[in-house]
Amino acid sequence: MMAITVKTGSHSRILSVGSYRPKQLVMNSDIVDRIESSDEWIQQRTGIQSRRFAGDEESVVDMACWAAQSAIERAGMTSTDIDTVIVATITFPHQAPSASTAIIERLGNPTAAAFDLSAACAGFSYGVAMAHDFIFAGTSKNVLVIGVEKLSDFTDPDDRATAFIFADGAGAVVIGKSETPGIGPVAWGSDAQNRDAISMDPPWTLMRNAEQKSVADIDWPNISQEGQKVFRWAVYAVSKAALEAIEQAGLTVNDIDVFIPHQANMRIIETMAKEMKLPATTVIADDIRVNGNTSAASIPLAMDALLSAQPQLHGKTALIIGYGAGLVYAGQVVELPPKR
Repeated sequence: MMAITVKTGSHSRILSVGSYRPKQLVMNSDIVDRIESSDEWIQQRTGIQSRRFAGDEESVVDMACWAAQSAIERAGMTSTDIDTVIVATITFPHQAPSASTAIIERLGNPTAAAFDLSAACAGFSYGVAMAHDFIFAGTSKNVLVIGVEKLSDFTDPDDRATAFIFADGAGAVVIGKSETPGIGPVAWGSDAQNRDAISMDPPWTLMRNAEQKSVADIDWPNISQEGQKVFRWAVYAVSKAALEAIEQAGLTVNDIDVFIPHQANMRIIETMAKEMKLPATTVIADDIRVNGNTSAASIPLAMDALLSAQPQLHGKTALIIGYGAGLVYAGQVVELPPKR
């Protein structure tokens, strides 16, 4: 009996990052009247000062492609150098075909392996973990991981709990081969007993079976969440997972130059940093302040913003971790892309 032949791969690293921020800037003052709130209250609760909403001419696929093109160019590649595309999103409005296949066609590489994944705000880190494993196993050479959301399509502008939080945008990284480890082992998992803490309801089947007289009367699957439950879970359970990711990488908190968590809430981010006992020298991403919560897109958006503002961070050691609806989480230590 002949033995099965398997490929062997290599270490991996993030080669580049790119992002796209929608044109429309929405300040707190633009939304407070509708939800009977205030700019001060929103900033105290979340740290958010502004966010961006995508227009009709900025679809999920559009934003993903613009971010992807930036990342590919910065890696010194063309789209045909990419053999695998992973798209993390929960807001692509079509069940099938996938956003990823529309993206590879638009980018001019319609034969690449491509798929979407649904892990909400943890989606980007899930994608990074899979990209690393694909390269380590020899399955892929260059993987494009995209986080993209158009949450404004799925947020109730009258909901005081969510209207000021969620926003739109896209971020992408190219992950390729490396002679030394540039992406550490993933620490990931779930807390499915609390899966209803963040949801998008009603399901499509309920909408189909609804007996409303007009489309205007049908409930839309807007996002909702139990803020305090999510806060407690993120601060304590996800912080432990972040420390696990550092330990699995053979490092300590003192080795972490940059902390780029999912940009959910500035209070969560700051409390996580304290819970983990990160040193005062660690640079902490705070893109949430100007870009709101963009779910799967938030980590690469924050990464690109940090490297643009502080280019000395290129090549530094960073901890990234995403967490969200499910409840699910994933995080790993990575070397930030080199300066080119």
